[in-house]
Amino acid sequence: MSRSLRLSEKWFRRGLWLVALVFAGFLIGLGGTVVGDLPRVETAASIDDFMDAAKAADARRTIDGARQRVQTAQDALAQARLKERVAASDVGNARQGFENWIATRTATERAEQDPELVERTRALDELQARERAARAEVERQQQALLDAGQARDGAQRQLQQMQDAAQGAFERARRAQELRVFGYRLALTLPLLLLAGWLFAKKRKSSAWPFVWGFILFALFAFFVELVPYLPSYGGYVRYAVGIVLTVLVGRWAIGALNRYLAQQQAAEAQPEQERRRELSYDTALARLAKGVCPGCERTVDLKDGQIDFCPHCGIGLFNHCGRCDARKSSFAHYCQACGTAATAGVQGG
Repeated sequence: MSRSLRLSEKWFRRGLWLVALVFAGFLIGLGGTVVGDLPRVETAASIDDFMDAAKAADARRTIDGARQRVQTAQDALAQARLKERVAASDVGNARQGFENWIATRTATERAEQDPELVERTRALDELQARERAARAEVERQQQALLDAGQARDGAQRQLQQMQDAAQGAFERARRAQELRVFGYRLALTLPLLLLAGWLFAKKRKSSAWPFVWGFILFALFAFFVELVPYLPSYGGYVRYAVGIVLTVLVGRWAIGALNRYLAQQQAAEAQPEQERRRELSYDTALARLAKGVCPGCERTVDLKDGQIDFCPHCGIGLFNHCGRCDARKSSFAHYCQACGTAATAGVQGG
């Protein structure tokens, strides 16, 4: 039909389709915001809602305190082990020096060195005592670390048992909440789809058709696209069921429309030619001719064949001759393309 439209009319129609798309885009943005914010109508449930709050808080405090003690014990154990290594090194060096000194004294057997022997022995004993104290501190920090770790693990097991016990109730509540939120979304998008169907059936050819088609595009997008990320496991059944119903309804409407069209065409072809011409609008006739079909029956006709003046299928006149210049012209044209004479001035032939 675009070939039969005036240039300005073509651009106006394109502009109106752009209006429809822009309108649909803004509606889709608004709808996406609303659908995305629908979960806020309900407070999100957590597993803590189904646990003993006091016991859970005690367990978490125990875990936090044990973690701090574990960290403290680990730091202290690292320091104690360092001191133990230093003390062990000091004892080893002192013992080596003492043994060397003993070997020298044995060789000389000088009695005046006995006080020094006592002093060296006493110093070695002090270093060994420091080593034992450092080792004891290491063992104490290891015990503290073990106690803190066991306390932490025990509290974690207690908390895990509480969570396991509450898991079933939490899952049931979560599924129920998911179903309610899906119901909110479905209650919002399904009426939009139904309204879009009514607009398509009743208003798609009205003067406000850009807004009608914009709303239809928005409703289809909202239901079949925006609803998808929020569908629960059973939500797909709803979407596919609605899609099947819509397909059946549209299919039944299309079959009925086809049957009505065929009946209308049969009735039109049975009428006299002049009556059929009066029922054909100028733009419709030009649009069908531009597609290479008969304006009366819409069957294919070789319009380039200069010998064909009438439709071989329904008999309606396609070409005639200008009453002034005898040029062959379309019988649906308002003026002769050769001399510009109005078609009502008379025709020859056809």
